[in-house]
Amino acid sequence: MNSNQRAKCHAIIHSASASAGAVGAGLAQLPGSDNAIITPIQLVMTVFLGKVFGLELTDSAARAALASVAAATVGRTASQLLIGWIPIAGNIINAGTAASITEAIGWLLAEDFASQAYAAS
Repeated sequence: MNSNQRAKCHAIIHSASASAGAVGAGLAQLPGSDNAIITPIQLVMTVFLGKVFGLELTDSAARAALASVAAATVGRTASQLLIGWIPIAGNIINAGTAASITEAIGWLLAEDFASQAYAAS
């Protein structure tokens, strides 16, 4: 991954992470409700990351790429059920968990897409 690609990935991933964190904070007291909004944010992030590396992803390919690294959602759901319902603390924890997992997924996908692009060239 060159520095231009890294900068683009940085912007895409951090934007998605901030959005996911905001959603996680806002919907912390409704367990599972934020998944309906965070998943599309992560899908859009996946498609845009693919474009950085010249990969055209269909919606189903983006879903498959996202699913391959999204097992961490189980951990986020567990923390939301255990702590998310607590006002303020739950909002903070849910926001942090949603943002950090989106960030981790984004960088895993970026590295994978960079490898695919390098192998194809």
